[in-house]
Amino acid sequence: MFTLDDLSRLIAQRAEASAEKSYTRTLLDKGVAHCAKKFGEEAFETAIAAVAQDDAALRAEAADVLYHLLVLLQARGVPLAEVLAELERRTQRSGLEEKASRRA
Repeated sequence: MFTLDDLSRLIAQRAEASAEKSYTRTLLDKGVAHCAKKFGEEAFETAIAAVAQDDAALRAEAADVLYHLLVLLQARGVPLAEVLAELERRTQRSGLEEKASRRA
């Protein structure tokens, strides 16, 4: 089964390729702001697909969101493992408790 770790490794590999051969490299070459904008666009398109109740479009847009999120993390030098560790830390208590603790 293909995992987010697999995708993260693939993005890291493609980040090392030339822009002529790698869409990932092209995105990274445009900088963090461009990567963030692409991620935001894909997140919006995912929300639209969900509201439209179009399962095929939702799957496709969700895949785009995950890809562009990992590209954004790569652009900022934030390892996926750190994001997953944060999620693991947050799941040690209920979502309501965790959310309330961030307000304090």
